[in-house]
Amino acid sequence: MRYDAEAERFYLARMYAEAVQAAGGVPVHVPLIPEPAYLTDLLGRLDGVLLPGSASDVEPKLYGHEPHQKLGAVHALRDETDMILLEEVERRSIPLLAICYGMQVWNVHRGGTLIQDIASEAPEALKHEQGAPRDRRSHKIRVAVSSKLANFTSEAEMYVNSHHHQALNAIGRGLRAVAWTSDNLVEAVEDTREGCWALGVQWHPEIAWSEDHFSQAIFRGFVNAAQDYSDARVQLYDDHLTSVR
Repeated sequence: MRYDAEAERFYLARMYAEAVQAAGGVPVHVPLIPEPAYLTDLLGRLDGVLLPGSASDVEPKLYGHEPHQKLGAVHALRDETDMILLEEVERRSIPLLAICYGMQVWNVHRGGTLIQDIASEAPEALKHEQGAPRDRRSHKIRVAVSSKLANFTSEAEMYVNSHHHQALNAIGRGLRAVAWTSDNLVEAVEDTREGCWALGVQWHPEIAWSEDHFSQAIFRGFVNAAQDYSDARVQLYDDHLTSVR
């Protein structure tokens, strides 16, 4: 979920859950409680994790940088919860879909860094904060042919929405970039570990997902990976029961 510091509440836009449910999943909202025991217990009951966007920026200290003048709000509850979640997700090889801020914090968790403000640190870049209407697809991305992401589209290039002022800089360990804008900012990354389904996208496929086949395919891919993970756990449990009889 996200955190509203002024109202002291957790919340999440409805489109995330609706897109997961439409793809065949059962969405569960995870509150931002950065307690390892709680999150470990919870992840033992889940088959996939979606890290959504955020109204905050990732804490620069987490990747060894000082705060830029244009750094936005930082919500420690979100950063800390995501870092604990990612540790457990990767230990268990749980399928992961990381969106916008979610991709950025995943990259930081893997030892990568961020551009803290695109407009001032990369002034030659495209406009990446498109504003309203949020469902407008404002710039193109190009997708690496040999990637999981390419399996969700027949197009080498397509238009996506854009709602971020930060971007990936150094790519984290075990991740590879698989989509870029024409200004060469990274728009998607994938896990390179064998047998791991983990994808991060910088745009928001949940926005107007019902009208976009590419977005629907991404959510179906995520839910299918979660189903495979669930099936593997059931098989492991059955094998264990057989061995102890």
